[in-house]
Amino acid sequence: MAKVRPFKGLRPTAELAPTVSSRPYDVLSSQEAYDECLGNEKSLYHIIKPEINFDPIADEHDPKVYDKAVEQFAKFQREGWLRQDAKPVYYLYAQTMEGRTQYGLVVAASVEDYLSGVIKKHELTRADKEEDRMKHVRCLNANMEPVFFAFEDNETLMSIIAKTAKKPSACKFTSAEGFGHEFWLIDDEADIQAVTAGFDALPALYIADGHHRTAAAARVGEEKAKNDPHHTGDEEYNYFLAVCFPASQLKIMDYNRVVKDLNGLTDEQFLSALAENFEVEKKGAEIYHPTRLHNFALYLSGSWYSLTAKPGTYDDDDPIGVLDVTISSNLILDRILGIKDLRRDKRIDFVGGLRGLGNLKERVDNGEMRVALALYPVSMAQLIAIADSGNIMPPKTTWFEPKLRSGLVVHKLED
Repeated sequence: MAKVRPFKGLRPTAELAPTVSSRPYDVLSSQEAYDECLGNEKSLYHIIKPEINFDPIADEHDPKVYDKAVEQFAKFQREGWLRQDAKPVYYLYAQTMEGRTQYGLVVAASVEDYLSGVIKKHELTRADKEEDRMKHVRCLNANMEPVFFAFEDNETLMSIIAKTAKKPSACKFTSAEGFGHEFWLIDDEADIQAVTAGFDALPALYIADGHHRTAAAARVGEEKAKNDPHHTGDEEYNYFLAVCFPASQLKIMDYNRVVKDLNGLTDEQFLSALAENFEVEKKGAEIYHPTRLHNFALYLSGSWYSLTAKPGTYDDDDPIGVLDVTISSNLILDRILGIKDLRRDKRIDFVGGLRGLGNLKERVDNGEMRVALALYPVSMAQLIAIADSGNIMPPKTTWFEPKLRSGLVVHKLED
């Protein structure tokens, strides 16, 4: 049973929402954030990437950077760029990309649920990134950015979503990337109770995106509980900011690979090595997209190839072994190209599907990379099956778009 509750969110006005809100902290560099909000003192980047407030841009891990985040957060509240709602409510957040809309319920999710496994993960976290987000949550005493959860479709929650989406929204705008964003308050007491009950009927929530933010928020909550002699479990720090989407509405995009060299092999030797475990078919110069599970697209020396894993090279009964990212990691990147550690090897880079396969071709054609590999996207059913089994996906497996907009609502850890 998933435990959530409403909260008194801090929000910009409808007029300020496009100005204040931003892309997530981890999808762009400090310089890109600086450039994106140049001349905009109201951008949330001043809080979530506070290193941009220094000239030159400071080291993001410098203690003075966290102090600047606190200073900026206070300024945003003092100036009225973020204003707190008068009573605890839930929210509904709709995102539209390429004609497809997904609706997420914005809730305060339970730290206890994360620690007990009701909130399920499918990726490992890196200690350094987790520590950075912990410091950020701790010093601001707030969750500035939401995490992205999925839940298996629930009739009560789907009904509330449909009902709310028919009402006038609190804000609506299109971001610079061309994505639509719309935000509603769920402030009717009966609807609030229905949302709480609907989540209570769910056996689990699944982290779709934001494993580091989730782990950091939960650790800060756990830390505060241990340091509070009057802890009851009802304090606001026992909860953190999450947007929860019905799994049926979500689409995972492909997450592709580019590699700098062929590990000393010629094109012919590389293709011959691939033929041991794959049916290799040359497709020519026109971009080729993988057509199904276990089919890959390879770009090498101006030509695209279809690679289809041969029977016996994967295990359909193994939730990890059946993944194309596992097949390609084991049989191509490791066995042939000698890449053992996807997280640390500097010879490999990863390209989210939003950039398209043309980006893979470009990076090979310009000489930056030697070969590109495109994968068929993982499904939500696969993600849920892996999380339910307690397994962890290989690195760089899932890419969700559109990303959650940060700054549409903030959750303070003290009421």
